[in-house]
Amino acid sequence: MESRAPQAKTRRVLVVWCPDWPAVAAAAEAGVEVTRAVAVFAANRVVACTAVARAEGIRRGLRKREAQGRCPDVLVAQDDSDRDARLFEPVVAAVDATVPGVEVLRPGMLALSARGAARFFGSEAAAAERLVDAVAAVGVECQIGIADELSTAVFAARRATLVPPGLGAEFLAPMPISELAVEPVLAAPQRVELVDLLHRLGLRRIGDFAALTPAEVSSRFGADAIVAHRCARAVPERPPAARLPAADLTVEHRCDPPIERVDMAAFAGRMLAAELHTRLASAAVACTRLIIHAETEAGEQLSRTWRCAEPLTPDSTADRIRWQLDGWLTRRSLDRGRAQEDWDAGPDAAITLLRLEPVEVVAAGALQLGLWGGVGEDEERARRALIRVQSLLGGDAVRVGVLSGGRGPEERITMVTLGDEPVPAADPAQPWPGRLPEPAPALVLTHRPRVRLAAADGSPVWVTDRGLFTADPAHLHWGSSSWRLTGWAGPWPVDDHWWTHRVEDGFAARAQVQLDAEGTTRLRALLLLGYNHAWHVEGLYE
Repeated sequence: MESRAPQAKTRRVLVVWCPDWPAVAAAAEAGVEVTRAVAVFAANRVVACTAVARAEGIRRGLRKREAQGRCPDVLVAQDDSDRDARLFEPVVAAVDATVPGVEVLRPGMLALSARGAARFFGSEAAAAERLVDAVAAVGVECQIGIADELSTAVFAARRATLVPPGLGAEFLAPMPISELAVEPVLAAPQRVELVDLLHRLGLRRIGDFAALTPAEVSSRFGADAIVAHRCARAVPERPPAARLPAADLTVEHRCDPPIERVDMAAFAGRMLAAELHTRLASAAVACTRLIIHAETEAGEQLSRTWRCAEPLTPDSTADRIRWQLDGWLTRRSLDRGRAQEDWDAGPDAAITLLRLEPVEVVAAGALQLGLWGGVGEDEERARRALIRVQSLLGGDAVRVGVLSGGRGPEERITMVTLGDEPVPAADPAQPWPGRLPEPAPALVLTHRPRVRLAAADGSPVWVTDRGLFTADPAHLHWGSSSWRLTGWAGPWPVDDHWWTHRVEDGFAARAQVQLDAEGTTRLRALLLLGYNHAWHVEGLYE
């Protein structure tokens, strides 16, 4: 048995959680009260909503139309991580002014040491009450959780509980096993698969999982299961850093001219993030806790600590720099009626120096970012190569496909310039009646080569006025090649976007044909688009 009594005297973590923060931030930006139903959507599904919206039946995962059907007055907002981080800065500043040493876990949640706060205010309960009042002063509601370990304190904050020292495992034991994958600051996206597996194995509670021995978990599951098991047992997920990282890992940038706008801050932050991760890679380490430091023209020193469950990547580091600088440069209060200094208005808001200081690092060799879905070396190398191509040939020279809404395969692909926001031309979550059935073609041909579809007697096959083939198709001729058909489906009339096919007779149809293509490895089936009494290849199935 592991003794937690010594830990309880030296390690107590306090977590401040602002429930439904994306919805609260969206309401603040729109200038409406949080007493109104607010729902935040990503990919046309609810990702966050206020308590008022939940009372009306709105839940996470609902489609936009269904959510509006349950509550017609709901305020619809799009998911925006920049907005969430920018508007969370006044909350962080209020907590930091009450108890210094704040670490931001994500927009809407922060952590700090409970030991000093309890000593200053007399008890942990008194410290929690004072922090709730400090956050309420900026117009935000919050919940406080205190426990021996960070992960336990996060669960405690979601339940507004102060867990007594040494009782973290008992507090977690009755919770459903699905709770291990709820909070993103504690769990990677693949944690959902682990939780589903544990549930199917009969481990329905966190206590059931914690009852397994570390040897049983490590021999049967992956690395993430070991982390989740330590979380379930309320022991440290990773040992604390024995010493501070070497000083040569710190990077800084003198801003000339000074940074006054968010776009300038984003550019400088991405450049500084790339330099930091170059040094981290040279030292074979990765950063899990980072201090962002800034100096202004007025000589003011600003700093904020960000802690992450998983090691930071260059992109995630650049995002946190942009969020933090955006919050410092705007410094807007959630309470619209509260007078506050406008940092955008005066030259004193300009930032003259940026510094990144990693304060907690782990060995890079154990991360395996490429294997577990992170930003691996090959992906980074490919991205740099594509950016180089853009610099030589222009931004539109490199484009990526984004799933879009539509009925045909070409309509369902929106090409977006690399680096731009991947916004589809149409919502793919809409019903789209008449859409081409699954599976989709592996390759879509934009030039649409012409082919000939023939019956068994060699006569051409077309579509009747009733939407049927004039004869059963038996052969397909493509240039000098021909194949016998082993199957076909359709035809399906196409009544929309007929002008894109240069239709002269006002009729178009699609059909799928399966080829007797023995000896070929790729060509198995074709998607045909017929118009002007001729068939054209629109897509290839492999």
